[in-house]
Amino acid sequence: MAATRLIALHINKGKTVGQCLADRTDYSQNEKKTDNGKYISAYGCDPRTCDEEFLFSKRQYEHITGRHQAHDVIAYQIRQSFKPGEVTPEEANKIGYELAMRWTKGKHAFIVATHIDRAHIHNHIIYNSTSMDCTRKFKNFFLSGMAVARLSDLLCLEHDLSVIDRRPYDEREKRTDFPKRPTYRDSICEAIDAALQKKPKSFEELIHFLQEDGYQYKPGKQPALKGPDQKRFIRFRSLGEGYSVEELAAVIAGNAEHRSKFQSKNRTGTGSMQTQNSRRMSFLIDIQEKMHEGKGRGYVTWAKNFNLKQRAEAMLFMREHKIESFEELVRRADEASGQADDFLNSVKADETRLQEIAVLKTHIVNFSKAKPVFDAYKASGYSKKFFEEHRDVLTLRRAAKKAFDEYLAAHPDQKSLPRVKELNAEYAEILSRKKKNYQSYRAVRKENEEWQIAKSLVAAILQEETRQEEEQRRQQNQEKSH
Repeated sequence: MAATRLIALHINKGKTVGQCLADRTDYSQNEKKTDNGKYISAYGCDPRTCDEEFLFSKRQYEHITGRHQAHDVIAYQIRQSFKPGEVTPEEANKIGYELAMRWTKGKHAFIVATHIDRAHIHNHIIYNSTSMDCTRKFKNFFLSGMAVARLSDLLCLEHDLSVIDRRPYDEREKRTDFPKRPTYRDSICEAIDAALQKKPKSFEELIHFLQEDGYQYKPGKQPALKGPDQKRFIRFRSLGEGYSVEELAAVIAGNAEHRSKFQSKNRTGTGSMQTQNSRRMSFLIDIQEKMHEGKGRGYVTWAKNFNLKQRAEAMLFMREHKIESFEELVRRADEASGQADDFLNSVKADETRLQEIAVLKTHIVNFSKAKPVFDAYKASGYSKKFFEEHRDVLTLRRAAKKAFDEYLAAHPDQKSLPRVKELNAEYAEILSRKKKNYQSYRAVRKENEEWQIAKSLVAAILQEETRQEEEQRRQQNQEKSH
C-alpha cells in the first residue's frame, strides 16, 4: 500500500532557481535518511549534480524557445509512502523508479531517494519540469494527483502489495454538514404535496388549496405558479417528474400514484451504482494479430505494457469489489448483464405500449371528428359522389373502425374502447416509468461493461497462468527424461 502526493516546486522568495533546486535535491539525498546514498537512483542525470543539470536544461529551454516565466515551476516532487513492514528499501526504490518512468514517459530527468529514517519507508521523487530535449515543459493537468495515486496502485498490485481502499466522494463522511438552501421549486413541490394530502376532487380544487396558501395561479398553454416571495411564475412542467399538470390530474383521478420528489432523493437502489468509481479498463490487444497486420516493434512494446496495465486494473477491480474467486466474478458479471437486459426489455415494452396508445388516441379523435360527415354520408344513401367529396375524412374513419376491431380482438377482456382520458393517464404513467427505467439502464449498462471487461481480463490471466504451468511441467519432464 502506498500513499502519494504530487507537489509543484516553485522559487522561494529571496533565492535563485539554482539555490532552490539544490535545497530540494540535497534534502532528498540526505545520507542519514538514505543509508549513505545507498537507496538513491536516477534517470537522465547524475544524482550528485542533478540540480546543476536541471538548471542547465532550463537555460537551454529559454535559449531554444525564447520563453521565460516569472513564476515558473522549477521541478515536481512525488512523495510515495509505503505501509510499515510491507516493503524493503530496495523494492521501494525500484517501485519509485518505475512510477517516475511511467509518469514522465522517460521524457524528464529524475532522481528517486528512498528514506528509511521513519517507521514507514517513503520515496522522494524529484523530476525536472523541463524535458530532456529542452523544448517542452511538463504540463500539470487537472486531477493529476489522482492519476499519480492510480498509477502507484497499479504498480503496487504488480509487486503483490496492498492498495488503499479509496471510496467515492459521495460515500465519504463529511466533516461539516451545511443545511441545504431550499429553492422556490422545492417550496412549490412541498405545497403541492401538502395540497394533495387534502384529497382534492379536481385539479381546480388543487389550485384552490394552493391559492389559500398564498400561491398565484396563471392558466394558459403553460400553467404556472408563483409563491408569495417569488418575482416570476414557475411552470408546472419545470417542477420535475410527477408535478406536471397531466401527472397531477392523473393522480387526482386515481389513475396514478403520486411520488414526492423528496422521497425519491433518499431512495437507494440502482442509483447507488452511479457513485461507484468509474474505471478505464479495456480488452486485451491481440499482439500476434497486430504483428500479422504489419505493426512494428514499437507498437508491440506498447501493446505489452498496455496489456500488463489492463491486467493490473482487473486485479484492482476485484480487490475493490472484494471478489475472492473467478467463479464469484463470473456470477456477479452475469447478474449485472441480466439486470441490464431486464431494464432494456422493460424500456422497449413501454415504448411499444406508448406507440399503441398514441395510435389508438389518433384513431379515436379521427373517428369522433368524422361522425357528422358519416351521418350525412349515411343520409345521402351512401352516395358515391358524396364519398368522393369527403374521401379523406371517410377513409380515416374506416381506418379507425378497422383499428378498433383489431384492438378489441386483441383484448377480449375489454368490451369497449378506453376513453381518451384513461389513455392519457396510462400514457403519463408509462412515460414516467420508462424514464426511470432508462436512467437505471444507463447506469447499469456502464457497470455491466466494466464487469464484462473484468471477467475477460481475469479469464486471460488464468489462461496465461495455466499455459505457464503446463510449459514449466513440460520442461521438468524433459529434464527428468535426460
